Amino acid sequence: MSILLWIIGSTFVMSLIAWAGLITLYLKEELLKKVILPLVALSAGALLGGAFLHLLPEAIEEVGLRLDIFLWLLLGFSLFFLLENFIQWHHCHKIPSEHKKPVTYLILIADGIHNFIGGLAIGAAFIANIKLGIVTWLVSAAHEVPQELGDFGILIHGGWKKQKALLFNFFSALTIIAGGLVAYFLATKINITFLLAFAAGNFIYIASSDLIPEIKHKDNFKKSLIHFITFIFGILLILAVRFIT
Repeated sequence: MSILLWIIGSTFVMSLIAWAGLITLYLKEELLKKVILPLVALSAGALLGGAFLHLLPEAIEEVGLRLDIFLWLLLGFSLFFLLENFIQWHHCHKIPSEHKKPVTYLILIADGIHNFIGGLAIGAAFIANIKLGIVTWLVSAAHEVPQELGDFGILIHGGWKKQKALLFNFFSALTIIAGGLVAYFLATKINITFLLAFAAGNFIYIASSDLIPEIKHKDNFKKSLIHFITFIFGILLILAVRFIT
């Protein structure tokens, strides 16, 4: 299968995760509370594992240990900091009933930008090699499930009907396909290895700024331990992928 088909197929499947909000229609809220934070812990570990064990090593292997690799990593990190602070958007991993005063249209716009950047990362990874593309896709997918549940909750508590919220959340997710295609066509003109380091910066920011703070429980040792174990499992899972593929 050609690289272009891998990119289109993987990004389209990723966009379908926007329909994860359907889960909230069938699961009880108590069960969602128990499931969502361990998912966040798993995705935090997977994101850091993907950044440090796959994306950065691949970028360094492609062009060598150069300063610009780390500058692109910092740019990727800083851009998501900009998104969070100036577009007033953040990754949300709360159940729907816990959202207050949502800014629904900003969420959709910023999530579209985030998904476009995610598409660039996935496209660049597949262009580097198929194995890295699959790993990047898996890491991104692990993170998207709790995020899309949160986004759906924000729209619902902003007064949107469930069907409309699901549909517009899906439209916002489709920008990931555009990002993948841009990466593919850029690769025919320039070396896009820098996008691997850029994506690593995105992953590190999301994990360290948005996810890890949500899974720290100073007053509940048992929950903290469960989340830490799940976090480590996310890292080990990505490490295992590196050795068995």
